[in-house]
Amino acid sequence: MLAPALTHLIRGIVDHPDDVRVTEKSTPRNELLEVRVNSDDLGRVIGRAGRTAKALRTVVEALADGRRVRVDISDDQ
Repeated sequence: MLAPALTHLIRGIVDHPDDVRVTEKSTPRNELLEVRVNSDDLGRVIGRAGRTAKALRTVVEALADGRRVRVDISDDQ
């Protein structure tokens, strides 16, 4: 449920929406959402001083309903 929502949000702000990949992994301590975007879009997803990334993490935490979720953003290499 979290990965599709995060994918939708990120595809709305990038120039290359087809390159957005969000994979969901479970770890013993939390869930991990790995976000991969085109290298040209990395700055757009992170935002000035990390504000966009922080906002995305806040939305994911709200959707997580109390579960611990970590969001990692990187460029697709």
